[in-house]
Amino acid sequence: MENVIIIGSGCAGWTAAIYTARANLKPLLLTGGQPGGLLTTTGVVENFPGFPEGMDGVELMMRMQKQAERFGTRVEYGVPITKVDFSKRPFQLWADDQLFESQTVIIAVGASHRHLGVPGEEALERKGVTYCATCDGALPIFRNQPLVVVGGGDSACEEATYLTHFGSKVYLIHRRDQLRASKIMIDRVLSNPKIQPIWNSVVEEVRDVPQDKVTGVKLRNVQTNALTELPCAGVFVAIGHVPSTSLFKGQIAQAPDGYITCQSGTNTNVPGVFACGDCVDRTYRQAITAAGTGCAAAIDAERYLTSHG
Repeated sequence: MENVIIIGSGCAGWTAAIYTARANLKPLLLTGGQPGGLLTTTGVVENFPGFPEGMDGVELMMRMQKQAERFGTRVEYGVPITKVDFSKRPFQLWADDQLFESQTVIIAVGASHRHLGVPGEEALERKGVTYCATCDGALPIFRNQPLVVVGGGDSACEEATYLTHFGSKVYLIHRRDQLRASKIMIDRVLSNPKIQPIWNSVVEEVRDVPQDKVTGVKLRNVQTNALTELPCAGVFVAIGHVPSTSLFKGQIAQAPDGYITCQSGTNTNVPGVFACGDCVDRTYRQAITAAGTGCAAAIDAERYLTSHG
C-alpha cells in the first residue's frame, strides 16, 4: 500500500516527487512510456530559472530525478498504466496484470504531439515527417534540403530556428498572418534569412507516399483556397499537444478536449486524486509552470493524507 503514486515523469511529476519525498511520504513514481516527458525532446531549455546558460532538456530531467531519488522517491521504469479504479480508496492502478494500490494519486501524464491528420502524414512518419526537430533535424536526409515547419507558436519558432543549422531553407507554414509565439522567438524567426514564413496557409497533403519519402507538401491558402505545391525533404509538425488522459476517461472529470478539470488547486472531482502539469494546463504549457503545479499537487496530497489518514 502506497501513500502516494505519481504517474508521469516530466517537470510536474518529478517536482511532485521531490516535495512528497521530503514530506516523508515515500512516493512511488511510475515513469510511463516516455521517461522525462516531452522536455526530453527539447534541445536547450533557455527559460527555466537558475540556468543562465541554458540546459539540455534530458539533463534537466535527469537532475530532477536525482533530486527526487535523493529524498527517497522510488521509481518504476517503463510501467505504462493500462487501467485505473478511482471509485474508492485505496485507489487501484494496473500495469497489465501488475496491481498498485495507493491512498492518493498524482496524475502528471503530460501531453503528446498533435498531428495534422492529412493524407501522407502517418505513412511518411519517420520517413521525412517528424514531431521533434532536435531529435531528427541532424539526420542526413534533411541536410542541405528545403524543410517545412508547421505551426506558429514558440515550439514552431524554436524548431525552425534550429533547423537552419541543417536545411538549405526553412519554410514556416502558419494558418494566420502573424505568429503567436513570444516576442523573442518571433524576432529570431523574422530576422533569420534562412526562414521564410508562409502566411494564411495550411498543409493539405504530405507527398510522396509512392516514393516512400517526403518530396513536398500541398498547401491551401485559407483566404483564397488556392492550392500550391512546395518541394521539401522534411515536414516538422509543431502545432500543439493533446493531453495524454484517455486512460482516465470516466474516472475523473475532463473537459471535452481531454484536459483534466481541477476544482480548486490541483484537486480533481475525486477526493485524493490530484492532477498537474500539461494534462491540466492548456494556457501556459511551460516547464516552470508544470513544476509549480507539481509542487502544488504534492502539498495538496500531503494535506489530504494528514486530514484523512
